[in-house]
Amino acid sequence: MPVIRFEIAAAPPARLDKALARDVPEEASLSRTRLAKLLEAGAISIDGQVAQSSKATVAEGAQVAITVEEAVESHISPQDIPLDIAYEDTDLIVVNKPAGMVVHPAPGTPDGTLVNALLHHFGGNLSGVGGSKRPGIVHRIDKETSGLLVVAKSDAAHHGLATQFEKHTARRRYLALVYGVPDAADPRLRGVKGVNFERSDILKITTGLDRHRTDRQKQAVTFEGGRHAVTRARRVDTFGLPPTVALVECWLETGRTHQIRVHLAHAGHGLIGDPVYGGARKLPAKALSDVTKDAVKSFPRQALHAANLGFSHPVTGQEIDFEAPLPEDMATLLDALHQG
Repeated sequence: MPVIRFEIAAAPPARLDKALARDVPEEASLSRTRLAKLLEAGAISIDGQVAQSSKATVAEGAQVAITVEEAVESHISPQDIPLDIAYEDTDLIVVNKPAGMVVHPAPGTPDGTLVNALLHHFGGNLSGVGGSKRPGIVHRIDKETSGLLVVAKSDAAHHGLATQFEKHTARRRYLALVYGVPDAADPRLRGVKGVNFERSDILKITTGLDRHRTDRQKQAVTFEGGRHAVTRARRVDTFGLPPTVALVECWLETGRTHQIRVHLAHAGHGLIGDPVYGGARKLPAKALSDVTKDAVKSFPRQALHAANLGFSHPVTGQEIDFEAPLPEDMATLLDALHQG
């Protein structure tokens, strides 16, 4: 088993876990979470003594040894599920996830997930993430949202990507079809708390997000506590006479669960097809043709697609960007709106 050795530098933080996170060699690619697990497992010693507590103090010059076990096989079963791969190298993979696929196994969805598919695709060729031979999931998109995801294949890549998502330097843009038309001239929006417009008619939504008080599967806007969340959106196209549906491009300053869906609904522009936040809308009688209105009403999922993804490669440092075209169902709905 490899042992990572280093010395605590000058003026260490008051807590051992923070000192380790600061001074562990970058090439070790050990995240704070991974270090916490190694501490708990008794795999970290300070001056020859096994560290007992993350809250312990540590002195400048202390000698640290971290024993990192070889990665073990994942308990998740590989499954031969087709993947739409946008890019892959020895460190990471970028996948265009279809709507209807869950990213990671959970009690209600034990298999058929993106992780099951990736394990089969990799065929055991993983160096390990967090001590297990599994893909490193650094961000997720909802089951019924389509689009781009980057997944790490090693601890080094996982650590580098996770840092970018934590610092919000990864670039993510989504396309959504929504009810109504976000417009700075709309007096209604001026009265919605947390909503304002920036230059170029860019809608900015700033709120806290927390679990819904009565429905624990939902997220809700809050202005007292919760997790800070910022979404921006701009109109790309409008449909109907008068305009009643819009194609918008959204980008995230933060990445919270259901963030775009909750924020746009808060602004009064819920996503078409969203059974949780969108709500059934009655479209004006003559704004769209009957065929187009039927296409809107029958769309079976939230009309949201992760269309663009960019980041700094965690190993080479190269800036890379990817784009995924609209999936067939959203493209068909968009065609119907153009014709309607």
